[in-house]
Amino acid sequence: MPSILLVEDDPNLGLLVQEYLVLKGYTADRVTDGNQGLQQFMANPYDLCIFDVMMPKKDGFTLAKEVRMANRDVPIIFLTAKSMQEDTIQGFRIGADDYITKPFSMEELLLRIQAILRRYQRTTDLPETTTFQIGSFAFDYPHQLLTQNGVAQKLTSKESELLKLLAQNLNQPVSRSFALKMVWGDDSYFNARSMDVYVTKLRKYLKADESVQLVNVHGEGFKLIV
Repeated sequence: MPSILLVEDDPNLGLLVQEYLVLKGYTADRVTDGNQGLQQFMANPYDLCIFDVMMPKKDGFTLAKEVRMANRDVPIIFLTAKSMQEDTIQGFRIGADDYITKPFSMEELLLRIQAILRRYQRTTDLPETTTFQIGSFAFDYPHQLLTQNGVAQKLTSKESELLKLLAQNLNQPVSRSFALKMVWGDDSYFNARSMDVYVTKLRKYLKADESVQLVNVHGEGFKLIV
């Protein structure tokens, strides 16, 4: 059965939902704040995520944005006590697959989970994208090659990992902290300085195409723009 990540700060509701999902045959991991949620997601494969919107340390919307940087396809359901239309719209703009307002019945949640997983079943066996078109460049991630007009630049492992993350989020900002955790394993000061060096190297490789830019996003991180 599919595995589910539940991030809910209400211990009573969280335990109730977790036990219900396990009873129905799912594997369900539960954590209580957004920071733990991101750590859990990065450490384990999940078929679906359920995020409370209002949580300590990191809200569900922020968590969903970071999860989407790592995996554009994993289904996300938001749980919230709010019923404002603006929150619903924001959730879907981030990439939510569904949105349930508290209080809700366990049966309703189960039916929505089943419906979403049926929709995603068609693509679960498709391989991850490993080649990218970045302007006039072709980026072959498995072979660590960046090619333009038949001329290939061999990339290092770190350069390839960073460029892959940026290419997966083309024209979208990628936070410094997230990139550091994804590529270097943690967001320490020394790793941050190292990443700045690699960003400079990637800019040098990409400057041959004026339509491609790797820009700094103030207070957020980086964005690869085509």
